Amino acid sequence: MGSSPGRGRSKRAHFLRAALPCLALTALGSAPAAAQSLTPDLFNPNRGGFASPDTLPTRRTAAVPQAPSDALPALPDPNADPRRSQQAPATSRVGQVPTYGLPAANGASGSGYDSLNRKRQQPKLYPGQPKPKRALGPGSPPPPATPVRTLGPPRIAPPPSENAHKTPVAPAMAGNVPGQPLRRRLKADDDAFGAVGDYAGSFLIKGGLELSTGYDTNPARLNKPVGSPVYVVAPDLLVASDWERHALVADLRGSFSGYTNNMPATINGFASPSPVEIDRPDFTGHVDGRVDVSRDLKLTSQLRLRLATDNPGSPNVQAGLQKYPVYATYGTTIGFDQTFNRFQVAAGATVDRTAYTDSKLTDGSTFSNNDRDFNQYGGVGRFSYDLKPGLKPFVEIQGDTRVHDQAADRNGFFRDSNGGYAKVGSSFEFSRILTGEISVGYSARNYVDPRLSQLAGFLTAGSLIWNASGLTTVKFFTDTQINETTVPGSSGVLVHTYAAEVDHDFRRWLTAIGKFTYGTYDYQNQNRNDKTYSLEGNLIYKLNRNVWIKGTLRHDILDSNQAGSSSQGTVVMVGVRLQN
Repeated sequence: MGSSPGRGRSKRAHFLRAALPCLALTALGSAPAAAQSLTPDLFNPNRGGFASPDTLPTRRTAAVPQAPSDALPALPDPNADPRRSQQAPATSRVGQVPTYGLPAANGASGSGYDSLNRKRQQPKLYPGQPKPKRALGPGSPPPPATPVRTLGPPRIAPPPSENAHKTPVAPAMAGNVPGQPLRRRLKADDDAFGAVGDYAGSFLIKGGLELSTGYDTNPARLNKPVGSPVYVVAPDLLVASDWERHALVADLRGSFSGYTNNMPATINGFASPSPVEIDRPDFTGHVDGRVDVSRDLKLTSQLRLRLATDNPGSPNVQAGLQKYPVYATYGTTIGFDQTFNRFQVAAGATVDRTAYTDSKLTDGSTFSNNDRDFNQYGGVGRFSYDLKPGLKPFVEIQGDTRVHDQAADRNGFFRDSNGGYAKVGSSFEFSRILTGEISVGYSARNYVDPRLSQLAGFLTAGSLIWNASGLTTVKFFTDTQINETTVPGSSGVLVHTYAAEVDHDFRRWLTAIGKFTYGTYDYQNQNRNDKTYSLEGNLIYKLNRNVWIKGTLRHDILDSNQAGSSSQGTVVMVGVRLQN
């Protein structure tokens, strides 16, 4: 049976499609064809046999030697018996130690650990260069090696940042001379604008002088203010020893406040409670010494001097004075400080004297103040225990006797007395953030005159410094004293003082200080209580270490329960401080 017409045409079409390309290739390939000739390389069974070994891209260079592992394995012999090759013993490995990687101690260089215990080559030191120290023992870290200082090849263009904002110094000062010993590092300076001082032998001496002027709206602290321009001259001197053992420190600070205007001699027909001339000196100084007998025993001593006048507005100031009488309190303390492991005992004997100058009245006469002169003999003991680092609680006891030059004062009262105090507290230091000392206790004084009752009261004393941040410091002070008085019938004055201060550095050369002080004056048996408030602000601009500019604004308030005794005043001062 024959195929259909459509299927026959399809077969012829497929045949033509396959034959046409063959005819085209035959027509194009008119060149004669050459067969490939047989060569011995075609039958070489080795790798790379079809090409010359010198032209292979993976050929070895002269730096890479021929290794046995790189050799091609030999072809098996077709005539060999396979059973013999399976029964042949393995090659012996006795005495053949393989070598892996680098030899022993190859990377130790001149400073690492050498397992072969070979002798190290010592570094060559320049003349004058200190020898590096050996380690203290097994497990101790090696000391840092002293860098060898060499000049080296000069650089063509050092970066600008290397010399920017730097004062050029000689190579000897910079320590860049080859072989020069290392310079001793200076101590870190916490105050970039603080006084440096000068050395005189083994003593460091720092001195300063403040000169300021301004205006005080009520310098005499009268009920009806009377103002006056004011100038203040305040020198200070600090001398400290720089010894390995023993110590000697002298701290002397003084001031003189002068007023150009005089106060009125009478007010409303009566003698003024304020002197006509209100100039006031003030000096506080002490010299502390310490002798180190042994590590745990020290002998201590102190010489002190206080020179001042009665405070303006105080009832101790006589009426009708030409100027303030000046008093001086000076004395000494001799004691010891003994340490028994963590327990510490400190004790001392004290001797002090207070003497007043005669009062000069407005009528030209003088009035003796010998009844206010007295001597004080006493002793103080302190027992402390170092509980843990930064915390040291203590107990302190003090007693004294006051003997006046005159048995009876101007009003007929016998003011010789015995008194003292006892307090407990602690000194602490917490990570240099909060440091200081604070204590509480009780103070009492008994008088010879039976008409004068016992003067007693709660006692607080302390000094705290809180470093709130690197720029802000907060300080707190408190103190309690029992002072003598001339008020008839009053045993004395119990004085409590509290002060808070905040120091803030806007820049290292610009400092603001804010201070608030609160005080109470309790006149025993007189039903008189005075309260004082003082708000002060200071702005200090530090030109350099030697010159400061200072501005002060202070407002003082005296609030008394006695009629006509309250007062207030404002002080504005601008000055300069010179120091070295």
